[in-house]
Amino acid sequence: MPRRVFLHIGTPKSGTSYLQDRLDLNRDAVAKAGLTYLPTRTGDHFEAALDLIEERWAGQGAVAKGQWAAIVAEAKRTSGDVLISHEILAAASSAQVAKAMAAFAGDEVHVILTARDLARQIPAEWQELIKHRSRRSFKKFMSEVAQGRRSSPTLWFWRVQSIPDVLTRWGNGLAPAQVHVVTVPPKGGPPGELWKRFAGVVGIDPRVAKVESTNFNASLGVAEASVVRRLNKLLSPKRIPRAVYIDLVRDVVVRGSLGARPDPIPVVVPQGRWPFVEKVTGEWLEWIQGAGVDVVGDLSDLVPARPGPDHVWIHPDEPPADQVADAAIEALAAVIAGVAPTHTSPVRRIARKLLRG
Repeated sequence: MPRRVFLHIGTPKSGTSYLQDRLDLNRDAVAKAGLTYLPTRTGDHFEAALDLIEERWAGQGAVAKGQWAAIVAEAKRTSGDVLISHEILAAASSAQVAKAMAAFAGDEVHVILTARDLARQIPAEWQELIKHRSRRSFKKFMSEVAQGRRSSPTLWFWRVQSIPDVLTRWGNGLAPAQVHVVTVPPKGGPPGELWKRFAGVVGIDPRVAKVESTNFNASLGVAEASVVRRLNKLLSPKRIPRAVYIDLVRDVVVRGSLGARPDPIPVVVPQGRWPFVEKVTGEWLEWIQGAGVDVVGDLSDLVPARPGPDHVWIHPDEPPADQVADAAIEALAAVIAGVAPTHTSPVRRIARKLLRG
């Protein structure tokens, strides 16, 4: 009987960071249960995925060279079921998917796609771009998404989020029973439900991973996103090194401050775009049902819920000025607090790097 190779290919912003962190925290227990979350030099599978899809990714493509071959070699040295997981795998072309499948010829390959409703994915992906130095307005991003081709797409959003297109590429040649769509429970759903669904697909008892992950990718409200976007505009001509941006902006400002602010005003799809969101969702549900793939969870989880009649929409590009000011001051305080005399301070660590030349 061939061993199983599970390829968790995304989608981005569908709880992937949480799942990967929980797998990492419970590697030994998961391995004893019969599944190896493959080790790499960085601990995660980003470099291997980046190498496969051949993206430059702010200069990281060269660093990742050879890492897909390395993780394949590790899989071949490993007995029993193995798992590779990274959300950017969703962007792989048909030729790159064929390369991945050829690497595991003779194994029983299963493709896993975690999926969340489109009305939550659009704001989440825009925020993720902002965290990666983008200065794009929400209005422009929303227009690009609405006008972008969803079949054989060129826009990154649809390359990784168009469920029919992603699964057509990755499911080619696989039996429908080997393609799994794991739906993300709606907001406020049972804690740990996504992990239970995922564990069921990879064939382990969810209770073996006793250490819970706290790695929930920080969500930004309209004021907080505005702070980061305006900061990106100011930093753009200054050519701040990527490592400095990650340590200071992403870790200190976003995760340590803005992402932790209570009661942010959520970024929501505008009313005029809801017919588009619902149309695309209907197409997705029809395709999934027709394809006969394995659905874990409930397809109704992918049906977005329109805001109620009392909802007041705040334009993400025009947030309340007082809230932006408060968020900016709190972010500045977080950076200054990082100067405290401790060897773990990201600010001091960066300063030492810059002084050393």
